[in-house]
Amino acid sequence: MRILLVTDAWEPQVNGVVRTLTRVVAELRELGDQVEVISPDQFSTFPMPTYPEIKLAVGAHEKVQQRFKSFEPEAIHIATEGPLGLAARRICIEWKLPFTTSYHTRFPEYVSARAPIPLAAGYAYMKWFHKPSGRLMVATPTMREELERHGFRNLSFWSKGVDTVLFNPDKRGNPDVYKDLPRPIFLNVGRVAVEKNIEAFACLDLPGTKVVVGDGPQREELMAKYPEVVFAGMRHGEELAAYFAGADVFVFPSLTDTFGLVILEAMSCGTPVAAFSAPGPIDIIPNSGAGVLAEGQTDGLKEACLEALKVSRERTRAFASQFSWRACAEEFQRLLQPYPEPEKSRFWRRLRRLARLRRPRPVEPEL
Repeated sequence: MRILLVTDAWEPQVNGVVRTLTRVVAELRELGDQVEVISPDQFSTFPMPTYPEIKLAVGAHEKVQQRFKSFEPEAIHIATEGPLGLAARRICIEWKLPFTTSYHTRFPEYVSARAPIPLAAGYAYMKWFHKPSGRLMVATPTMREELERHGFRNLSFWSKGVDTVLFNPDKRGNPDVYKDLPRPIFLNVGRVAVEKNIEAFACLDLPGTKVVVGDGPQREELMAKYPEVVFAGMRHGEELAAYFAGADVFVFPSLTDTFGLVILEAMSCGTPVAAFSAPGPIDIIPNSGAGVLAEGQTDGLKEACLEALKVSRERTRAFASQFSWRACAEEFQRLLQPYPEPEKSRFWRRLRRLARLRRPRPVEPEL
């Protein structure tokens, strides 16, 4: 199948959305699909206000339109609601092309945490954006129920995967990234930003050492406020896996994520998870034997962290091993809405013919 993926989140960004999309694209290609990705690195961009590491494309509509024409996709998926997603959405509606979308980020909550914009306004935009989608993919049953309450329709469950080879218990102490730090090690990995609620972790009175891996706009503020917390900065690949595997508990304080891929990455390394009862953790942790959910706010999270120290690392790894990127890609493939074959061929032939007719005719030389 010829699949066109349009996303405002792509490398070199480092987050769960990018890791999910890049792995799914790789798996789809291994399955034999042709996948074309339209992403910000292919356009002129400007830094997102308050989030300079996120680049937003400018003047994208005509270029995106040309990519549609040159690739002639059989199925179209719009992964994000930014400038590229908006351009692709407009083209699909104008050309009457079916498409699917996915809900990776609790955008209304993120915006409200950063600016005086009411949640209702954010959800109005998100409903408008996703309404024409033939299928809106969401990562958890809880997120699906929440969006249904907000009036979203055409919702389908699409779970995530984890790289069980990279994120492996064998990486514990190899290398020893926590050398000389008092144990137990309580770890958080992710974007250091207000919507991730990292301060709820940083302020906890816990034994041992609290470590935050990642970067973001709130990092300097939290470093100054919580000098006892180790801020290790951005880490990748084998080194990131060593941070996950070497920790004693992974702490996930976010209340705004739709899934939390880092939860599975920690579990895959055998590291149990402590988290609030929020979308993502509430769909993964209960009955998993791989973590503890907090009851209440700060005090509850502290108790969950201490209880998680008692969780079996072997059982935690076994639970995470059930998730695979191949299964995630196959489910994504099944949820797409390809253009019916006869109509697809007729549409792209007509579009090519119109393009030829619109070309300026050569001027006849005067005699």
